[in-house]
Amino acid sequence: MTDKKRMEQLGVRIPDRLEPVYANLIKISHADDEVTLTFLHKIPETNLAQGRAIVTITPQHAKRLLRALSANLKRYEATFGEIKLPEDGGAREESSNVEVA
Repeated sequence: MTDKKRMEQLGVRIPDRLEPVYANLIKISHADDEVTLTFLHKIPETNLAQGRAIVTITPQHAKRLLRALSANLKRYEATFGEIKLPEDGGAREESSNVEVA
């Protein structure tokens, strides 16, 4: 059975108290049997990042996530245009009209 068919058959229940989180930084780490994504919110104009969520998945699920993200970003760019990244690949902040890496 394909992942798509499996998801169509899966009944998803989201708890009433589940709060959405915003993350602008992700730390990715792994062991031989798991991949851990630590979602952080870097506070602008500081050197501080606050943890928002930690999600641990299997390497197989990580690979499926990579494929799903790639497919979704292709559709996004087909609709909204290419997503531009800074040349150095890092995020940038603007503070008082000064760009900080």
